Amino acid sequence: MTSDADPAMKSFVHHNKGRTPRQAHVDLGDLKDDELGRQGFSGRTAQLYRRNDPTTFTAKGDLRIREAKLLDLAAPEFQDPRAHPMVLLENEDCRVAWSRRVEPTPYYFRCADGDIAYFVHMGNGVLETEFGPLEYEAGDYLVVPKAVTHRIVPGGESAFLRIETTGELEVPDYGQLGRHAPFDPTLIGVPEPAVLENAEGSEWEVVIQHDGGYSSIVYDFHPCDVDGWKGDLFPFRFNIRDWNVIMSDTLHLPPTVHQFLGAPGVLVLHFLPRPAEGREGAERVPSYHRNADYDEVAFYHGGSFLGYPLPKGLLAHSPQGLHHGAPQAARDFARANHTEVSRIDWQIIAIDTERPLRPTTEFRETAAARERARKEKAARK
Repeated sequence: MTSDADPAMKSFVHHNKGRTPRQAHVDLGDLKDDELGRQGFSGRTAQLYRRNDPTTFTAKGDLRIREAKLLDLAAPEFQDPRAHPMVLLENEDCRVAWSRRVEPTPYYFRCADGDIAYFVHMGNGVLETEFGPLEYEAGDYLVVPKAVTHRIVPGGESAFLRIETTGELEVPDYGQLGRHAPFDPTLIGVPEPAVLENAEGSEWEVVIQHDGGYSSIVYDFHPCDVDGWKGDLFPFRFNIRDWNVIMSDTLHLPPTVHQFLGAPGVLVLHFLPRPAEGREGAERVPSYHRNADYDEVAFYHGGSFLGYPLPKGLLAHSPQGLHHGAPQAARDFARANHTEVSRIDWQIIAIDTERPLRPTTEFRETAAARERARKEKAARK
C-alpha cells in the first residue's frame, strides 16, 4: 500500500507465509533468521526463515567480505611524521583511513575535501586546533569540521580510525527520546581559545587536502592565534563511555538506533556495553542480513561478545548484497546460556555507506593475507 502523495511511504500490509515464528527475532527454534531490508533497516523489510546458515558461502569473484587487523599494518605516519593516514576504503561520499603515530604532525592540516571524525583507538594527547586545544584519550571521537586548521600532538603512541566525509557530519535528531538520550549534550568537549605564540622569525606550514591531493601554504605567524570565537560550528570531543545505550529487554533493536553522526550517504554508529535482552526466546545476536542499500564497516575497538573477547583493531567490510552475521555457534551459545550471560560488552564503531566502498590495494592485500592464514590454520586441524 503506497500513497500517491508520498510514494516512499512504507507499506503497512505485511504477509506471513509458510513456517515462521509468531514474532520477528523471537522464538526461532531451528530456523535461521535472515533479514532483507531496504534503506538501511528503515525501509521495507522481509524476514526469510531458512534451514541453513546463509553466511557459509565461498566467494569466487571480487565481491567478498574483507577483514584486516589494523594494528598489523605498517601505517606510514608511524615511520614518517610527515606522512598521511593510510586510506583503506573509499567512495564519493567518504574515505575510511588508519592513522598511527608517535611524533606530532610537523605541520598543521586543513581538509578542504570535507569533515573528519578521528576515533581514538589507543593513546592520548592533544588535538591542537585554531579554536583551541582538545585533550584526547582512547574511546574519544574528535570531530573536525571542513577547513578547520588542526594537528595531532600525541603523548606517546596513538592510533585512530579516521572517517572523512564529503558532506557535513551532524548529530541526528533523536526526536521523542529527548535531549539527554542517548547522550547528554553538555558532555561534548568544546575547545577554549588558547593562542599559541609565534617564535620570532619562524614560519608555519599548513598542508591543505583538496581534490584528494595536497598543497601547502606558509604563514609567518602561528595559525593558532585565535583570541576568541563564538558560533555553532566548532570541533568537539565525545567519549563513548558517556553514551546511554538505547535498548529493549524483549527485542534486539536495529543498528540505526545507535547512530551518533551522519552525513549525506554515510552513517556513523557504535555498539557499546549493555544488558543482554532478558526475555526468554528473544535473539541476542543480530539476525543474518545482506543490507540491500548500504555497505557496512565494523571496527572492533575492544570488549567481548557473550563472554568471548573481540579481536581488537580488526576492521571488517561487508559489501551490500552479501550475507553476514555472527556464526550459528554464537547464536546457539546465546540461547543455551540465556540465564548465565546477562551482558553484551562489545565496543564496535560502525560505518554504513549508501554508495559501495572501494577497497584500496593496502586493505585488499592485508585482508587477503589474513584469509590465507585462516585457511591454512583450518587445514592443519
